[in-house]
Amino acid sequence: MKNRLVTLVDLGLDSSFDASMSFVQGITGNINAGWDQPFIDVNFVRTRDHETAFSALTTPSTVLHVMAHGDHSEEPSFLSTDGKTQVSLKSLADWFLDHQWGIASGVVIADGCKTGIGKWQRAIRDCIQGDVTYIGTSTVIGWYEATVFCSAFYGALVRNRGLGRTPAEQGWDAANRAIRAYETLTDKPCPYKPVLLTPSRQALRSLTG
Repeated sequence: MKNRLVTLVDLGLDSSFDASMSFVQGITGNINAGWDQPFIDVNFVRTRDHETAFSALTTPSTVLHVMAHGDHSEEPSFLSTDGKTQVSLKSLADWFLDHQWGIASGVVIADGCKTGIGKWQRAIRDCIQGDVTYIGTSTVIGWYEATVFCSAFYGALVRNRGLGRTPAEQGWDAANRAIRAYETLTDKPCPYKPVLLTPSRQALRSLTG
């Protein structure tokens, strides 16, 4: 059976995001430990170049995991700590229109502050090629919240091979298991919220050119 592929994209570009990415890479490495062949393949991209970022975001994957600041002051955007790198979802949707491919992952984790609000969800729908489980956050988060949730999420994702279930369905199940684990461990509501999203009319038009 084909390995699950996780694409990690760091657009936050500071030491905190570097630590978060290292943590997630450590989790996936631990999952692969002891197997003759890797169970999960990982693409890792850290870049300021927009073309490279767009290519990474549209790489067909089981999970697309983006770490950055979530900015929605003007339009939903991934933003670096120093403000020098900004990737807006509108510009990604325009890329989709020009190239006729967009986000092709069953699960999208927007690992930044307040990326789960309706404005972000609507913007993501313009960028996706198919149904996705989109996981955003309802509030401001930091290192602690991210590591607790992500360790539970990736552990739940690979608990079985997911036969007969789409990547989006597997992601939905893993996200809800991770939420329950988070709330048990912290005695606090989990800031990560999954939602099932379908491509917008604009995204469907982009696919057909």
